[in-house]
Amino acid sequence: FSLCNLVFLVFFGFLYSCIFFLQYISSVLGHSFVYYIFLTVLPFSVKSPLVMFTKESPASLRQEIRGSASCLCSDHEFDMADIFYFCRSGVESIVDDEVTKRFSAQELESWNLLTRSNYNFHHINMRLTLLWGLGLLTRYGILLPLRVTLAVTGISLFLFFTTLVGFLPNAALRSYLSEKVHMMGYRMCVSSLTAIITYHNRENKPKNGAICVANHTTPIDVIILASDRCYSLVGQMHRGLLGMIQSGMVKSSPHIWFDRSEVKDRHLVAKRLSDHVADKTKQPILIFPEGTCINNTSVMMFKKGSFEIGCTIYPVAIKYDPRFGDAFWNSSKCGLVWYLLSMMSSWAIVCSVWYLPPMDREEGEDAVQFANRVKATIAAQGGLVDLIWDGGLKRSKVNDAFKEELQKLYSKVLVGDHEDESERMEI
Repeated sequence: FSLCNLVFLVFFGFLYSCIFFLQYISSVLGHSFVYYIFLTVLPFSVKSPLVMFTKESPASLRQEIRGSASCLCSDHEFDMADIFYFCRSGVESIVDDEVTKRFSAQELESWNLLTRSNYNFHHINMRLTLLWGLGLLTRYGILLPLRVTLAVTGISLFLFFTTLVGFLPNAALRSYLSEKVHMMGYRMCVSSLTAIITYHNRENKPKNGAICVANHTTPIDVIILASDRCYSLVGQMHRGLLGMIQSGMVKSSPHIWFDRSEVKDRHLVAKRLSDHVADKTKQPILIFPEGTCINNTSVMMFKKGSFEIGCTIYPVAIKYDPRFGDAFWNSSKCGLVWYLLSMMSSWAIVCSVWYLPPMDREEGEDAVQFANRVKATIAAQGGLVDLIWDGGLKRSKVNDAFKEELQKLYSKVLVGDHEDESERMEI
């Protein structure tokens, strides 16, 4: 008799006790009181099944809750058995949660001799322990010092030369040298990570006066793409090491940094984006519309801002191979410096980059539809799961509007569409 069975017995015992209590209350106070409590107190599931519910009609939801028998019933009454449907949906959402698992490291089918992917595997047998120990000495005794030296040298030279180039009065010369300095810095940083990158379809590389969008896994996405072609970057302003690098970059190149908490910054960014893409001599803008790092198993909702500009969009799909080193950055657990040390102590960073054909907004298509179409194209090429959820759920709660939509839908199942019919008759 395991602990798991005991937990299930306690859970279902509590569930049945609640249902019998509601049945008793309904017999004393009537169905209307229990129906009110059910709609206002019961915390509905806010995971993926909720999206499916909000897209359904009251008739289809009634069919799914009560079965084919509901089609023969003309009355709309609260049934105590309806609770089981929502409880089942909530449990299914918890068991198969397709959102929160995107914010943790990807699980590997086989161990790559890194304790960060599985801490206990190096204790299985003596031979495996020896292999892990040899790899540990190689990574931390040889590779890590060389990589750190190269990274510090590259970042220092990058900051020095970008500051120096920023003082040049000639705009054309400043732009030319800035591109060379940025390319040198990016490639030195890529080398410090021992990044093995395969670029596909280079004929589709972004051109000037356009926007390049890509899925986002890690801050090194920038150097992965920029080591093959220079971009103007748009992103959140950070502190620490990354903030220092951002300050150095903007001195010689027209990058756009902003603060998401400032509404005026968002309006200013939209204007600067429009002005930038209108100048065909400027480098393309690189944007990660997800707004946060996802673990490279899926693509989450694209923010619509960059798709409202009205210019050509160049989609790019980035796929990392986690067998040699997990590139995902969970910023809520570790800072940038610790993350970079973790990357430099991995075996290597192996990834593939696909440049996809340019896409334009179709007639009658709004910004959200255009963003979803581009996202689906990137997901299909990279072998990623296409999700409609906002990556901001990593740090914020689900909007209460989702629960309210499901409550309204269920109320229509009980009350019917009489109010809608009366409104139509009045019109």
